Amino acid sequence: MDELCTGLCSVLVEAGADAGLAQFLSLLVGVLLVSGVPLITVILLIWIERKVAARIQDRIGPNRVGPVGLLQTIADMIKLLSKEDITPAAADRVLYNAAPLVSFASVVLIWAVIPFTPFHYGVDLEIGALYFVAIASFGALAIMVAGWASNNKYALLGAFRVVSLLVSYEVPLVFALLLPVLLAGSMSLLDIVNAQTGMWFVALSPLAFVIFYISSQAETGRAPFDLIEAESELVAGFNIEYSGMKFGMFFAAEFLHVFTNGILMALLFFGGWMGPLYYESPLIAFAWLGAKGGLIYFTTLWLRNTVPRLRIDQIMAFNWKFLVPLSIANVILISLALKIMQELGWAPRDLMGASFGQMLPTTFILLVINGFMILYLLGMMRKRGREARRESQIAQASLAQAAAD
Repeated sequence: MDELCTGLCSVLVEAGADAGLAQFLSLLVGVLLVSGVPLITVILLIWIERKVAARIQDRIGPNRVGPVGLLQTIADMIKLLSKEDITPAAADRVLYNAAPLVSFASVVLIWAVIPFTPFHYGVDLEIGALYFVAIASFGALAIMVAGWASNNKYALLGAFRVVSLLVSYEVPLVFALLLPVLLAGSMSLLDIVNAQTGMWFVALSPLAFVIFYISSQAETGRAPFDLIEAESELVAGFNIEYSGMKFGMFFAAEFLHVFTNGILMALLFFGGWMGPLYYESPLIAFAWLGAKGGLIYFTTLWLRNTVPRLRIDQIMAFNWKFLVPLSIANVILISLALKIMQELGWAPRDLMGASFGQMLPTTFILLVINGFMILYLLGMMRKRGREARRESQIAQASLAQAAAD
């Protein structure tokens, strides 16, 4: 009990409280803090996303309710709470009502293993990366259950698209996640961040970051991968039968998932909270993590509001014919190169305590390998583009000849 009773628990015990009660209260406060941060964050994220989308599309965005529209999200939440809660007569009531809760919980639970600073985190799991993959998959499961339990053909079609899109893009996402795990020699998110003291992992394997970024964008169902909510094709997708706060929970889960992915990418590839003076104050470390995650989050908003939706055949072909082989080749080449350099003494065997100077030769060689891979990919894409253009010209000439005849 003494080993487990630290922080607030020890303060309560010293004040005369029962040790068991003190431990329970300290755990309760920790859970409320970890879960409260994303709940409060999502309110601000909705306002930020609407403002960014408005600026990109040459609009003003929310500006009436509260200062610069800051209370617009609160007003929308009150409106959703006041709407009638409808459950279709033919729906599976238990699964139908459970799906929104599971969808939102699958995102909030990820925050339990996110280290906000070197000293503040929910829990440091030795399998933190595996935990993230397992919990994130519950989001796809919740959407599938929602579409099936609604007993609506459009909702069911949206759920089918989840199987083909989200599950497929989990494959390159996991392969990209393997690179930080291999470089750090640990699946703990805290260890992965500490292993980037000498060099951020984005410099060691930029291709892994790009693959993870694209796959995570598809995992959230955002444009150009928003096939599960294609309004022009599916009316509204898997959530067509949901109203009120049940719809709001799906809505909030999507917004929070995008920002959570930004924070995870900052932890996995950009050194997390590391920056000037980060060790002087937890607040500075927290600000660095928020700034990095926020910048990545902004790029996802930019992408969503500028790139049109792709066809499902294009998305699936891009994943299985391009992204999956690339992610596998990237893992094999980078891990093989790192092992050879370690055997030759050109790279430190343990990146956890490596300095910037020790990491420079490793970074240079791995960047060269990534550069050759990128050049090869660009050449291959150029060749395929020429072939597609040639086929299009031949088809056009055939149509013109047929019309002339």
